[in-house]
This record gives sequence, structure tokens and C-alpha cells, in this order.
Amino acid sequence: MRNSMALIENESAGIVYMTAPNIQTSHMFTTRLGGVSKGEFESLNLGLKLGDDRDSVLKNYTLICDILGISPEDIVFSSQIHSARIRLVTRSDRGSVHEASAHAADGLITCDAGVALMVFTADCVPILLHDPVRGAIGAIHSGWRGTALDIAGEAVIKMSGEFGCSPADINAAIGPCISKCCYEVGSDVKDALYSKLGTVAKGCIAARGEKYMVDLKEANKILLTRAGIRNITISDECTSCRSDKYWSYRRTNGKRGSQAAIVAIRPQTT
Repeated sequence: MRNSMALIENESAGIVYMTAPNIQTSHMFTTRLGGVSKGEFESLNLGLKLGDDRDSVLKNYTLICDILGISPEDIVFSSQIHSARIRLVTRSDRGSVHEASAHAADGLITCDAGVALMVFTADCVPILLHDPVRGAIGAIHSGWRGTALDIAGEAVIKMSGEFGCSPADINAAIGPCISKCCYEVGSDVKDALYSKLGTVAKGCIAARGEKYMVDLKEANKILLTRAGIRNITISDECTSCRSDKYWSYRRTNGKRGSQAAIVAIRPQTT
């Protein structure tokens, strides 16, 4: 298995964003830098339901879409509920920025050109998937509950079943999230991860007094590897440590915006 422990920082038109060298289609992990939102949402907030000015958020969408070479109308997202639900997306689902999603899911997959998949995070783990052989993509939101339910593995299974993907052909990128240095949890989280991972969970969890420090990146890497993925890029940044660069729910006590992980299949041009 090949692992690259860092994403690449990019800047375009003032927007700072991260990309993964092994995701060979339009994509980005956004930061909080470069948008037009004001106040506690300064400046690149992509959350439409957090109290920010809607026009500012939509302008932020336009800014990132211009970089990706897509339209905001191409974007599909769902209502995230910390589940292992994977939603199969088609072109008819586009336009999430204009209406509240009636779909509850934390993973999205598609092989339709002209579709961009988006998940939101502010400490949870964003994961992007790309199969260059089948032309399929996936976007996953994985908090500790999603990790304990192996949503990443479920997405690989769903991509294999729906699109005929071989897991060995799927490239994965684990984006910025809260890291082991800052993610203190109780025994319920520790027990849930041990139940899913088994004894290898020891490498993801360290006791600190009566609490535990958890490495969700490592846990999801283990689960992706179990699912058959061989090429995984992993961010080396912590959203809580770098709250100047990323939105962090814990660091701001919930008063924050949202970053996003986006992956798209652009329409073929003739």
C-alpha cells in the first residue's frame, strides 16, 4: 500500500484549499480562508444552515466552483446524520444549494459526469474516493460514529456493487480533521472503535487519565485498507490545532462555519 502523509496546499483568487495527488479528478478540501463571509463566519463558510448570510455563502460556493471548473448547480449534498448510509447520486439530484436536502446520508457516490459530490466537516473526517478506471467518485463524512460503523468500507462496497469498481483501483484521500492530539473522548467512543477494529484499535487510541485520545485518521485508514484500497493520502493537519485555517467545532464551542470536501466528474468536452 502507498501512503503519502500530506495534502498539497493551493491558493487561487485568494482561496486557500488542499488537494490530494492521488485523486485524479477535480476536487478540493476547503479551508476557512478566502471567502466573503463576515463576523464569526469569516471568511470561507460553506454551511447554509449555520446562521450566515445566505448570499455570502452562495458567493463562497461560486468562488470554489470557479476553481474547480464546475457550477454550484452541479453540487449534490445530503443531510448528514452520523450514519453509514451511502446515497447513489445521479445528474437528476443536482442543485442541492437551492433547496433543503430530503436525503439523509453521510456518503455519496456517482459515476455520472457533470456531478459534484460534497460533504461538510468541522472536525469530523472527510474522505474522497476516485476510481480512474470506472470513472466513479465518492465523498464521505465520518465522525466517530461513522467510523465505528465503517462508512468508508460501506462506500467501497457500494461503489463495487453499483459501478463494478475493483477496490484496488480506488484511490482515497483522508482530509483535515481533528487529530489524536486534540480529540479527547469517553469510554463509549473507545469501546465502539474496539468493537469495529478489534485489537488494532490500540494503535488509534491512547488513555489519558479517565479519557482517551483517538486518531480517527488512522482508524479510517485501517478500514479503507481492509476494504481493499491500496493508495491512501492522509492529511497531516489537525482542525483544532489549526483553527486559524480550518473550522473546528470543538475549538469554537460550536460557533463556527463549515468547510467541505468536494469531488467532481466534469462533463467531457468535444
